[in-house]
Amino acid sequence: MTDVIVIGGGIAGISVAARLSEHASVTLIEAETALGYHASGRSAALFEENYGAPSVVALSRASAADHQPYLSPRGLLLLARAGEDELFLKDAKALQCPEIPLAEASARVPILNARIARAAYHEGAQDIDTDRMMQDMAKTLRANGGRIRTGTPVTAIARTRTWQVQLKDEQLTCDVLVNAAGAWADQIANMAGVRPIGLTPCRRSMARIPAPGGHDVSNWPIFFGVGETWYAKPDAGKLLVSPADEDPVDPHDAWADDMVLAEGLDRYAQHVTEPVTRVETTWAGLRSFAPDRTLVLGADPMQPSFFWCAGQGGYGFQTAPAASRLVADLALGRTPEIDATTVKSLSPARF
Repeated sequence: MTDVIVIGGGIAGISVAARLSEHASVTLIEAETALGYHASGRSAALFEENYGAPSVVALSRASAADHQPYLSPRGLLLLARAGEDELFLKDAKALQCPEIPLAEASARVPILNARIARAAYHEGAQDIDTDRMMQDMAKTLRANGGRIRTGTPVTAIARTRTWQVQLKDEQLTCDVLVNAAGAWADQIANMAGVRPIGLTPCRRSMARIPAPGGHDVSNWPIFFGVGETWYAKPDAGKLLVSPADEDPVDPHDAWADDMVLAEGLDRYAQHVTEPVTRVETTWAGLRSFAPDRTLVLGADPMQPSFFWCAGQGGYGFQTAPAASRLVADLALGRTPEIDATTVKSLSPARF
């Protein structure tokens, strides 16, 4: 018997489990053999508080102070070619990026080619040390007496006066069940007899290439084209390039599609002087979206002891501190710190 069972060991699950463990006995269950195996382990790891829908921005801004120990400077550079002015102005406004001279853009990323017609830059974008953040959450959970069970898929869920969660080798019982299963969150809901939200897992592919032209890329910003059709980000002396794909798929251990990657690398190459001559590694992750593309946080309207912490899309890490605090507040019967309008816009009851 435990007060709370959290299903899912990504950043959503481990952060809400850590919050709840300060006030309740908590067991976290993860099907894979390690925490953060799927989306959380394949994140671009960027904190940009202006990125996303209004409710996402509200969560990101409410998370900013918690993120400080894990952040390091990066910056964000938006690029447009001739004829892309409308998209450029739209993206620059959404991201609150002031336009900068092309000479400044080239100084920040010296491989930009002559096709670049406009550029905007936001200094506030920062890298997140995602591994350290997850380790700290796990340490907090364990220090508070919580348990972490990895390599333990859930095989059945039943509800009587309490929740019975069947694992391969034992049955656990709890009063509150938190569904933080990422791309599998609707499957967990079905298993529990709860109406699914309608989450759509979408593949996001990534390639690591050598530093272009032998440049030191460590101080380059993340840079990308208008309409989010590709982006490139420095990583450990290399460059990560993504086609920013968002192809709907069934929940699975994702891998990169070679053709999709090739198209994305070509879009990237159209903006730079250095050709892509070698791809070192590729991978993919799943970003799961609710129908309205914002997070689903709170008690299920038909089953108040079943809490959703799902639909993070690409915003899991940057919203995790405030999102986990909100779910913990609601599960513990406390008034949320975040404003009531945002709470309502994130509630499962909206569906």
